[in-house]
Amino acid sequence: MNAPAKLGVYALCLAGAFGLAAAVGGVVGPIGDDDTAPAATESEESGMAGHGDEAGEEEEGHTESAEGADHLPGGLMSSENGYTFALVADTLPAGPARPLQFTIDGPDGPVTDYDVEHEQELHLIAVRRDLTGYQHVHPVRAGDGTWSVPLDLTSGEWKLFADFSTEGEALTLGTSLSVPGDYQPAALPPASTTAEVDGYTVTLDGHMDTGVESKLTLSVSRDGVPVTDLEPYLGAYGHLVALRDGDLAYLHVHPEGEPGDGVTPSGPDVSFFATAASAADYRLFFDFEHDGVVRTAEFTIAAEDHP
Repeated sequence: MNAPAKLGVYALCLAGAFGLAAAVGGVVGPIGDDDTAPAATESEESGMAGHGDEAGEEEEGHTESAEGADHLPGGLMSSENGYTFALVADTLPAGPARPLQFTIDGPDGPVTDYDVEHEQELHLIAVRRDLTGYQHVHPVRAGDGTWSVPLDLTSGEWKLFADFSTEGEALTLGTSLSVPGDYQPAALPPASTTAEVDGYTVTLDGHMDTGVESKLTLSVSRDGVPVTDLEPYLGAYGHLVALRDGDLAYLHVHPEGEPGDGVTPSGPDVSFFATAASAADYRLFFDFEHDGVVRTAEFTIAAEDHP
């Protein structure tokens, strides 16, 4: 075969190959071409419901497909809507009463003007990544906006949550704290409806479903006798924090009623409403005050998909 003929056959084969590839591509779609995929919007990436449009720095979290961009729980980002949870030092040694300092940095520098929510300007929740060592504390703010509080720390990675409101906007920001040393993670305790703390027995009634508000009732007794004189704590007869196992997503939980409203009893039952962000295990931390002492009862609960 002469040279022009060979070139003609080669061109014909090449055209056929391209045609076949195009046909297959039309059926299967693009494979692994991330550069041409549409980018997520800022609101999809930041994801917290009810807050602004600026992208935040995501700590850790479940994917949008699991929860939806508009329904992510709090605490998954250290920055959101122009505010940043900034530690003075992101590593502290293990030990009791270790001094933690931080600021909430806003558009104009460290925030110094806060709204009072649940009797405090800011609530700080500290918990180790294995959901042990829970502490709910209220730091002291200096005039320059620097917050200070002592924490009891054991070796491991910790998650800190700053829960606050400024200029009418409520935010829960989360960040990480490292504590060097021999870290021995504890296994998550199995689901249980009873917790014992300092001679008190607390029972949990209710369940959590995804996407719907669920009622959880905690009942407090001591030596088998219902406690009917719980003392107000942070504007209610108890405070409940719910953290998702794995990423430690922070659920906002609302109490039912308040002291002095004429209908809410001072025990033994304290009720809350919570909405699970996804089907997963959650660790519940119930703070209640009696005889002038705040105690914490802990539970594991499994949230299920709403039918």
